[in-house]
Amino acid sequence: MAYCPIEEYGLIGNMRTAALVSKNGSVDWLCLPAFDSPSVFGAILDDRIGGRFDIRPQTEHLRTKQFYRPDTNVLITRFLSADGIGEIEDLMPVGIADDSPWCRHLVRRVTVTRGRLIFRLRCQPACDYARQRHEVRLSSMGARFTSQSLAVDLASHIPLMQDETGVHATFALTEGQDAVFAFGQAPSDVGLPRALSSVEAQRLIRQTVDYWHRWLSKSTYGGRWREMVNRSALTLKLMTYEPTGAIVAAPTCSLPETLGGERNWDYRYTWLRDAAFTLYGLLRLGFTEEAHHFMEWLGERMAEVEQDGDLQSVYGIDGRHELTEQHLDHLEGYRGSRPVRIGNAAYRQLQLDIYGELFDSLYLYNKYVMPIGYDAWLRIRRQLDWLSEHWREPDEGIWEVRGGRQQFVHTKLMSWVAMDRGVRLAEKRSFPADIERWRRIRDQIYEEIMANGWSHTRQAFVRQYGSDRLDAAVLLMPLVFFMAPNDPRMLRTLDAIRRSPEQGGLVSDGLVYRYDNALGTDGVDGKEGTFSMCSFWLVEALTRAGRFEPGKLAEARLLFERVLGHANHLGLYGEQIGDSGETLGNFPQAFTHIALISAASNLDRALNDTRVA
Repeated sequence: MAYCPIEEYGLIGNMRTAALVSKNGSVDWLCLPAFDSPSVFGAILDDRIGGRFDIRPQTEHLRTKQFYRPDTNVLITRFLSADGIGEIEDLMPVGIADDSPWCRHLVRRVTVTRGRLIFRLRCQPACDYARQRHEVRLSSMGARFTSQSLAVDLASHIPLMQDETGVHATFALTEGQDAVFAFGQAPSDVGLPRALSSVEAQRLIRQTVDYWHRWLSKSTYGGRWREMVNRSALTLKLMTYEPTGAIVAAPTCSLPETLGGERNWDYRYTWLRDAAFTLYGLLRLGFTEEAHHFMEWLGERMAEVEQDGDLQSVYGIDGRHELTEQHLDHLEGYRGSRPVRIGNAAYRQLQLDIYGELFDSLYLYNKYVMPIGYDAWLRIRRQLDWLSEHWREPDEGIWEVRGGRQQFVHTKLMSWVAMDRGVRLAEKRSFPADIERWRRIRDQIYEEIMANGWSHTRQAFVRQYGSDRLDAAVLLMPLVFFMAPNDPRMLRTLDAIRRSPEQGGLVSDGLVYRYDNALGTDGVDGKEGTFSMCSFWLVEALTRAGRFEPGKLAEARLLFERVLGHANHLGLYGEQIGDSGETLGNFPQAFTHIALISAASNLDRALNDTRVA
């Protein structure tokens, strides 16, 4: 089988792990039991040996459609042909009892709504990233696959046949009939699997649908782009790890930023930066429970820091510190994009900007969710005192460069945010702190950015001190209230960034590159696509400027609609968009959906204010 384009996948999950399901009906990515566990199905990283769970009709001239049940994460894939119309309803049950035998399973219900279809099933687990072989045991109700480290079950009333890589089956359904399959980790204390009945499956679907409807009903967003915002919120919820409150940056690893290139990273971990932004996005929509849960996880990480130590930029979802990076050389990578990486060496990097995102979220949490306690304040104060001593140091920055540390302007900006929010929080709550010192350092950072982060040649804020290269991360300046959106320096920076790459800018067809990596300054070979997150940042920067220049508000709305047009058929975004409009990078990416929520909220409010005026 050929590789499926990244944008032709849908996502399902249960807040412990997630699966990618293609428009062709194939589950090509699933890790068990958790997001960052080794893959069981990994065909998206090696079509030949990666493993998949594929169900599709055996008929010619087949057309496929895919959509979610409204306001849920229950995915429906439709197959349309002259012989009939069939559907697969894919879900990971949630909102059910913890002791249910199906609470950690992938459930697939196949139905025919017209005519008669013959389906072909192939279930080919490839445990531990296809590094372990497995034994197969068949029963009248399914199959068990047992490898060295994992045992998984496929439960079904459909008779299965064993083959070299797993099991297969052929079955026919007519209008009104269904077949149900449940795949998941085998319990250690029972025998071979029990099949899931049609009645049980439909009950699980109803319970799962009800769960998602109850959860989404808490959203406070009622603006123009409700459908896209709701889908982003549902997607972000799928990226939370319920047992600990951690939030993953994406549920996948090593999907390439350039086809055939080496910019392939593992995003199945919790970056403090990404998680803090996710927290902000969920708070914007009124989802305070997730914010509280993440704060508990964060409090544990801050408590682990030694007296004079700093926070890591990224942790495992269980809080572990070491994320050793490895290459899986036996896998060819998505469409030949090598190396396939697991783990992420960024955990060793110094990324000082994380304190700004983190303390901004803590400030909002204290304001909108619940007051921060004294013990939490002591940990915050200790980290701010540490930053006070180290903010001048070069680091690898938000883009996690591998070409050496620099004095990045965005890092200084976020150091300013950290000190500013620390001052505000201490004053608001009358917490004991050396506020005068923090205020002095905050102002010192501000003056330094204006002196060293501004290029008189480019008439713009730049990527790093002493450089004339642009960086989309400076678009956050008005978003974090560092600078007024109508400040002449900010407006000139917007003008510089909005030029085409050929003219020295970062925008192509309305989409924004994070920086010009063709100059080879990030330590990794190869080009990359435009960053969807940065495109939404530009929308929001124009929106804020549009409150003073109405023309820019109109530009922001048009650009927002243009970027929305690059979502996939389900409203999902990857990290990047390639030259031909294809999705690149890990998928879906939390950061992009957060930026969408923020841009939609602010643009909607600005348009309403203009209409009232």
